[in-house]
Amino acid sequence: MKYSKIIAGTMTWGAWGKQFSQKEMETIIHHCMANGITTFDHADIYGAYTTEKEFGTAFKDSGINRDDIQLISKCGIQYVCDNRTNEVKHYNYSKDYIIWSVEESLRHLHTDYLDLLLLHRPSPLMVAEDIAEAITILKKAGKIRDFGVSNFTPSQMEMIGLRIDIDVNQLEFSLTSHSAMHDGTLDYMKTCGIKPMSWSPLGTVFKNDNEQTRRIHKQLGVFMEKYNATEDQLLLAWILKHPSGIHPVVGTTNKKRLTQAVDATKISLDLEDWFAVLVASQGHKVP
Repeated sequence: MKYSKIIAGTMTWGAWGKQFSQKEMETIIHHCMANGITTFDHADIYGAYTTEKEFGTAFKDSGINRDDIQLISKCGIQYVCDNRTNEVKHYNYSKDYIIWSVEESLRHLHTDYLDLLLLHRPSPLMVAEDIAEAITILKKAGKIRDFGVSNFTPSQMEMIGLRIDIDVNQLEFSLTSHSAMHDGTLDYMKTCGIKPMSWSPLGTVFKNDNEQTRRIHKQLGVFMEKYNATEDQLLLAWILKHPSGIHPVVGTTNKKRLTQAVDATKISLDLEDWFAVLVASQGHKVP
C-alpha cells in the first residue's frame, strides 16, 4: 500500500501537546518506522505553524531515507497566532496561496515533495477551477504526488473531483462519530475510488463518561478476552472492518500504544461482534 495502514498524526508532537525536543522527535519517528508506521500526517497550522519545521529538522537528522516514508500535509486554514498576521480565522484556497503553502511545507519538512496534500476544511468561497489549476501546477512540478481533501461532503468532493482527481478524504470517523457511513460519504468515496483516512479514530470513548461510553466500555470488555486485545485495539479493528478501507490517523505519542495500534490491523471482528459494538454506541438495535 502507498500509505501505512496506521498513520501517525503529528498534531500534538510540538507546541500543541508534548513539546518534543528534536531528539525525542527522532526517537518517535524511528519507533513508528520500526513498527510499520511509515506515514506521517501534518498540517501547516499544527503548533501554530511550528510543528512541521520541528519535525523536518528531526527527520533531516534521523538518517531515514525519504523514499521510505510518506509525508502528508494540509493547507487552507488561516489560523490566528503570532506567526501570522491573520485577524480572524478563515480559509484561503486561492491558486497562489495553495502553491505558496505547499512550498512552505516543503521547506519546513526538508523534502522536495509531499506524498499527499489535503485541503484542510471546505470553504464556502472555494473555487474549484482555481484549486484544480494549483494542484495541476504542483503535480507537474513534482511537488505533490497525491491530492485530497479533508472533512468534505460528497457534493463538495464532486465539485472538486469534476476538475481534478481526488485520491483521499480525511474525515472524522470513529465508533462515536460514524455518520459518514450513513449519510453517503463513505459510499460516494468507495464508488469514486477515494481513499478514506479517519482522524480521531478513538472518538470520545476515553474522553467522556456518559451512558454511551459506559455501554461501549461494557461491550468492549466482553470482547477483550475473546480477541486478546485492548479497548483501543478493538475500536481500531471496528473501523478497519469497514469495506471502504479506512486508514486511521492515530494521535497517540505513547510508544506502547503505537505498537498496539499496528497490532490492531491483525484483528478481524466477527460480523455479529461488529454490530454488537455498533449497537452499544447507538443505544438501540439496528433498524
